[in-house]
Amino acid sequence: MENIWENSEAAVAFIRQKTNLKPVLGCVLGSGLGQFADGLEEAVRIPFEDVPGCKPSTVAGHSGAFIIGTYRDVPMVIMQGRYHYYEGYSMPEVTFPIRVMHQLGCRELIVTNACGGMDESFSPGQFMLITDHLNLTGDHPLIGKNDERFGPRFPDLSSAYDQEWQQVARTAAGSVDVTLQQGVYAAISGPSYLSHAELRMLRTLGADAVGMSTVPEVIVARHMGMRVLGISCITDLALGTATESLTHEEVVAVADAASAQFVQLLTTIVELAKKERFV
Repeated sequence: MENIWENSEAAVAFIRQKTNLKPVLGCVLGSGLGQFADGLEEAVRIPFEDVPGCKPSTVAGHSGAFIIGTYRDVPMVIMQGRYHYYEGYSMPEVTFPIRVMHQLGCRELIVTNACGGMDESFSPGQFMLITDHLNLTGDHPLIGKNDERFGPRFPDLSSAYDQEWQQVARTAAGSVDVTLQQGVYAAISGPSYLSHAELRMLRTLGADAVGMSTVPEVIVARHMGMRVLGISCITDLALGTATESLTHEEVVAVADAASAQFVQLLTTIVELAKKERFV
């Protein structure tokens, strides 16, 4: 994908024709977690494929739209669904909506996903605060010529997930009595679920959860200086020992079942972030 800066500016110009709202907080909603977007007030919904430079989402459980509005008086742009590398899109295409969010004015980003838990203390339906990640997709969204208008050639990812945002999430979870595990998220390319040997390898490498998204988005967000909070919904236990097969429908079903608690958690996070003047 060439001319990312120009394409992102064209996307912003198109979106500005639909709304005058200037969002300060971006949010990416993963499989089965799109219900949070229903709480936006005065919301404008724009399908991905209508926006110049964006592509349609092809995965069940991802409606594929930007939703722009206010949530608890915080101006937000929400991605209801996302792109995945396994859909056949390039890394710049997968991460292009994050560029658009930044150009719209967002300097804070919340990324969420549905994933497999690799820690035996986790349970399906729980949430995990992402404290770090492993990029095991086999690709990188910043390969190619760097555009200094977005960020530096060699961005530092030693603190990819913002410590202050993490504390806000922990406080919010405690206030609404939601179990919030924490750990390292490993991103793979997919689309196949992993073999037992591969799962054991990831656990040995230090992964606490595994999924097929999020990390490329975080890399690009940090490239542009956005502060990031990451939260995973644990939909199954990927321990490398299970004998039953796993389907995408089952993953989405667990995320759907956890959606009410997820909305409660994310609402409290946004409210607390506003109170503490994060947004």
